[in-house]
Amino acid sequence: MDVKQSIRIKRVSSGKKRSRERLKSYLTPAKKRGSLQNRQSNNLHGSPMTDVKSTEYCSDNEDFFGGYDSILEDSSILAKLDSAGAHAGQQEDDSCTEIKAEDHQSADFTSLRSSRATLVNQARENALSDSILDGLADEPLMDLPASQLNFQEILKNSQNSSNAVEKTSTPFKDSTKRAKRGAMLDGNEDNRRMHNPSVRRSMSDHLKRTMLSNAAAPFRVSRSVVLQEAVVSEEINVALLAMESVSSQSTDLGPFFGLPTKVKDLLHNLKGIKSLYDWQETCLNLECVQQRRNLIYSLPTSGGKTLVAEILILKELLCRKKDCLLILPYVSLVQEKVRGLASFGLELNFMVEEYAGSKGKFPPVKRRTSQCLYIATIEKAHSLVNSLIETNRLDNIGLVVVDELHMLGDGSRGAIIEMTIAKLLYISKTTQIIGMSATLGNIKDIQTFLKAENYTNDFRPVQLKEYVKLKDAIYEVDPKEEECFRLSRPLNYKYSSGMQKVDPDHIIALVTEVIPSHSCLVFCPTKKNCENVASMICKYLKENYLRHREAEKSTLLCELRDSGNGNMCPVLRRTVPFGIAYHHSGLTTEERKLVEEAYSRGVLCLLTCTSTLAAGINLPARRVILRSPFVATEFLKRSQYKQMVGRAGRAGIDSEGESILILQEKERKMATSLVCAPMETCYSNLMYEDGKGVLSLILSLIGLNITTSLEQLKDFLSGTLLSVQEGQLCVKKSLWDFALECVEVLKEKGLITAKHDAQDVTLQVTRLGKATYKGSVDLTYSGMLYSDLSKGLEGLLLNSYLHLVYLVTPYDLISQCKPEWMVFLRQFTMLSASEQKMSAAVGVPESFVARKAAGQTVRKNVNMLVVTRMYLAMVLFSLLKETNLWIVAEKFQMSRGFVQTLLTSASAFCSCVLHFTEELEEFWPYKVLLSELTRRLAYCVQAELIPLMEVAGVMESRAKQLYNAGYKTLSHLANADPSVLSKTISNLYKKQANQIVAAAKMLLNEKASALQEEVDDLLMMPIDLPS
Repeated sequence: MDVKQSIRIKRVSSGKKRSRERLKSYLTPAKKRGSLQNRQSNNLHGSPMTDVKSTEYCSDNEDFFGGYDSILEDSSILAKLDSAGAHAGQQEDDSCTEIKAEDHQSADFTSLRSSRATLVNQARENALSDSILDGLADEPLMDLPASQLNFQEILKNSQNSSNAVEKTSTPFKDSTKRAKRGAMLDGNEDNRRMHNPSVRRSMSDHLKRTMLSNAAAPFRVSRSVVLQEAVVSEEINVALLAMESVSSQSTDLGPFFGLPTKVKDLLHNLKGIKSLYDWQETCLNLECVQQRRNLIYSLPTSGGKTLVAEILILKELLCRKKDCLLILPYVSLVQEKVRGLASFGLELNFMVEEYAGSKGKFPPVKRRTSQCLYIATIEKAHSLVNSLIETNRLDNIGLVVVDELHMLGDGSRGAIIEMTIAKLLYISKTTQIIGMSATLGNIKDIQTFLKAENYTNDFRPVQLKEYVKLKDAIYEVDPKEEECFRLSRPLNYKYSSGMQKVDPDHIIALVTEVIPSHSCLVFCPTKKNCENVASMICKYLKENYLRHREAEKSTLLCELRDSGNGNMCPVLRRTVPFGIAYHHSGLTTEERKLVEEAYSRGVLCLLTCTSTLAAGINLPARRVILRSPFVATEFLKRSQYKQMVGRAGRAGIDSEGESILILQEKERKMATSLVCAPMETCYSNLMYEDGKGVLSLILSLIGLNITTSLEQLKDFLSGTLLSVQEGQLCVKKSLWDFALECVEVLKEKGLITAKHDAQDVTLQVTRLGKATYKGSVDLTYSGMLYSDLSKGLEGLLLNSYLHLVYLVTPYDLISQCKPEWMVFLRQFTMLSASEQKMSAAVGVPESFVARKAAGQTVRKNVNMLVVTRMYLAMVLFSLLKETNLWIVAEKFQMSRGFVQTLLTSASAFCSCVLHFTEELEEFWPYKVLLSELTRRLAYCVQAELIPLMEVAGVMESRAKQLYNAGYKTLSHLANADPSVLSKTISNLYKKQANQIVAAAKMLLNEKASALQEEVDDLLMMPIDLPS
């Protein structure tokens, strides 16, 4: 076998029975073989196995032994024995004339006749067995399956044994000797068979005895199962051996880009993808991809970038048996991807773990039997990489995929991406990094940083046409024109004077050209503007819009009402019947999910939204309208503009997509640079907010023992994007000078220590420093957090959650809230005496709140940060008691979106504080208390619903439905039938049911696997056991 040939393995399960006619082989009786016999007998002294072309695939609906099976092809040892028997019998007929002609008809030894009356025939068969063995003696048997090789070995041992006892067993090649031996056998056949076991039986007898022994052998496992496992194992071993001999890097298990055909089938069945775009095939076949070098590939939005990444991830998991990390920018994207890939994990036997919000274990469970795909947000991915470095397990990660790589230039989150990638590049030389990015003007800088190659393509599955609207005309964007715009058409829509005042930008005219038969997105500069535009459009739509998919819109309204426990947004109540809704962060998580699903199904035909939708979940539209070239008060960046207009055009639905940017005359010049200028550049953000990123990076490097001296620190920093762009970003002082200043700042904060040696400076992290980087706590707040936790221990309130909730209320949300003093006083007076005492202890006495509510001046110096933090803590405390977000939002006169954000942030920060306290022995009481609080804040529902809400995609209202229908535990959900589930639960579609059940199974497997690994660790023999 040529090991350089590609190995193609196809596993197909089918119960269909083969036609026997086309599979006649050497084992087929001579009477049935017909014209095949002559051709086969000519190959007697050759090897038929070498003449028959081997099959390309081994399939379950064919025989298990492929090219050498006795039933599938003409290559069996039995077939040779059959033909050899016929040939030897013919020679004996010529030399032994005393034997009757009618006895010569028994040459076909596949017959099962065994009559004592035909002793001469039996004697002939005994002689034939020897001659047959002679004819086959020189043929190689290496191609035989294990069962036949075993039989041949037994036969050979039997022959050797017979030779040792009786020399006459050697076959006679002289016809006279054969005749003499035949005469001897004629008279003494019965005695010799009964008394002399050394005499050779016929090959037919040997085979029958072997088969009977096999059949009689006790088997606890189904024989077909054993055979299947053996064949699959043999296929994989052969493939792996061949691959090792070609190259240790060349792992290829099938025809679909090195993956089994089953992966292609799953893509079709689960995602509806029948074939790949040309650019995707080109990208997957790039030499750098084949050789596992780093790669950045850049395409427009909706070009199909994610599918390439998923195929590479599956190849790493299945072929190289390495774990993978997929980094996504938002929690919603992480949850969507976990739901989408859970089914692949179940079918292909790998784990999918979610690292977002408060979810994720550090370090991750160490798995011996299966690989894992970690899907994480930017912040969680950094913590995950840190934990793997600390436990020397980073080499377990074979591939890291970074989505939206251009976010390297996005403030503090960009700094975290850069830190994560820099650590991977410095420590692991075997981990491949793939970056998906929008087209950038300075991609060479990112290539240098990543040591990566770049693939760029301007492919879009649907053609995009860009327009701008000025006054009453539509202009097409054309960079070849002098002013970038070419007149396309006037806007024909009759406006009344009243409509002209309400809608001076003609939004109604633009949207009614496409809805309700097609979909439309309207991007607005503010959240309030989203709601106003949605209401305004509905005010002037005709009644026929109400009848479009009326029943499904009524169902959506019921679902929205259920998600709010009977409460519903008045704007949505008014707009949804027209097929219109708004989408921004002011909606609850569950409302956003319902709106997105309804839009994807076409129940809603128009969404008014903020720019965050363009960066989040993929919701394409026939037409995209930009209400203004501003986001709040800031002019759009080109990357933001491209991301928004990139949503235009739905692959497989629309023949083209179009975007329309609404402009005022004064904005025309600025808009020209927006739509026609080259792509923006991406710069390092480690210097963001006076170098906060560099400070955090240096602290974690010292804490993880990646760099323990100034020389090592300098070496590491030379591999960052900041170093690549030092000439542009470090104008006043060099990067190294700034790094030395950061070391001094960390020493002053008590986070690191420095010991001066003769040659260098040794750097070590303090306990506080270690707690800070392991808890992913912002350096600005680490000292404040330590102080608050220490003070809290002096009089920790344990009969209420209020004190603990105050300690985990996020510092960074304080600036976004201004207390309503009357509300504050009303809620304060409802606290118990111990809770009011606790509030006074942290610095918020009732007298202060009462004076502020009364509008009186307060002479006493009070820290307003502490006051506002207590106000937010009371909101969270009410949520834990009420668990109804709508009621709490109304009680504190806040938007439900802000309350949702507060809850999500508090849950994530509580997890950070928990990790922070685990590193400081003096905070041991918090470890138990905060673990339960993290769980409560993460879901904020009744305790019995928490196990169901752990499943990706299950929100509170859905969890209630499931619980009431009898699906009360994770095990119930994991073992549910999706068809039954979709029929039992109202408004649950089959696809959603499949995803929920798959996600539940994956979570159950994950928990069971973690427990099994714990058991294995307990039972494992210690490697350092004293002898």
